[in-house]
Amino acid sequence: MKATGIVRRIDDLGRVVIPKEIRRTMRIREGDPLEIYTDREGEVIFKKYSPIGELATFAAQYADTLHKTCSMAIVICDRDAVIASAGVSKKEYNDKKVSPELEKIIEGRTLYYHKEGQEEIMILADGSSHYVSCAMPILTEGDIIGCVASVISFSEKETRELDTEVEVKLIQTAANFLGKQLES
Repeated sequence: MKATGIVRRIDDLGRVVIPKEIRRTMRIREGDPLEIYTDREGEVIFKKYSPIGELATFAAQYADTLHKTCSMAIVICDRDAVIASAGVSKKEYNDKKVSPELEKIIEGRTLYYHKEGQEEIMILADGSSHYVSCAMPILTEGDIIGCVASVISFSEKETRELDTEVEVKLIQTAANFLGKQLES
């Protein structure tokens, strides 16, 4: 593990401040949950906790089912990265950082639907061959934990034949269902 050169002391309540540079680099925001564990060498490890990550296998199956039954390409992400996808290259999308524009949709807590003439919102921060068609944040007990999105490749843009209303309802249902799975 690479040392950062930053040293912090634990205060009398057992707290330690994570330096701003590390929080910015790791995209840790105020209120974000952190998983704390130790390894065999005695190191204490802080890891960003992703509640939706706990459902990664289930989310992948859900995305796969949506893709097979509705012929929609689907990505499911936590607040930072894609955790499951179907109908797109898993190698290209899974575990990749989401774009700042998609982050804004997630933080906005409302449904997004791409309208003709609007600028396309990319899925990934470093660009991709698909853009967001419809996206709905996943909420659990009032907390934003991720997003379900249907995506369109730039090459199939003109030939897509899914009803807008059906697509919106499917994405909303998927987001609500995944949110409910995490509430219990």
